[in-house]
Amino acid sequence: MEKFQLAKRLILPVLAVGLAAVVGNHPGRPARDGLIVLLALAMGLQNAVARRLAVPDLTTTVLTLTLTGIGADSSLGGGPGSKSGRRLLAVAAMLLGALVGGLLVLRISIAAPLAVAAVVLATIAVATHRLGGPGAAWTSVTRGAG
Repeated sequence: MEKFQLAKRLILPVLAVGLAAVVGNHPGRPARDGLIVLLALAMGLQNAVARRLAVPDLTTTVLTLTLTGIGADSSLGGGPGSKSGRRLLAVAAMLLGALVGGLLVLRISIAAPLAVAAVVLATIAVATHRLGGPGAAWTSVTRGAG
């Protein structure tokens, strides 16, 4: 049952990889719309899972909220200047992912970045499944003394 739960989370990205591989680098409107629907649903589910996990200060697909948090918590924005490390790391990861994805589309195919994303998602799903049992330290919010 647990293996099925992991596989279930990868169905939409894998379907998107398959569709992109079949339609090639110049998909028609129906194929583009199909890719948009599959990827939008996958991102919505990703947001739902991230919200359910409630990892503090880390928004996965809402870059503007992350950037707003950096500004609001900065000393220039009147904040304490803390929590920016995790947020800056998230922004850097998103920028790196966009750069690599863009290069893969331009140099290889539209299916290439989707395949890489599916492999990354599978790796993360397996790792978090193995490391994230009930009461795992990284899944709970801890408050500092001060």
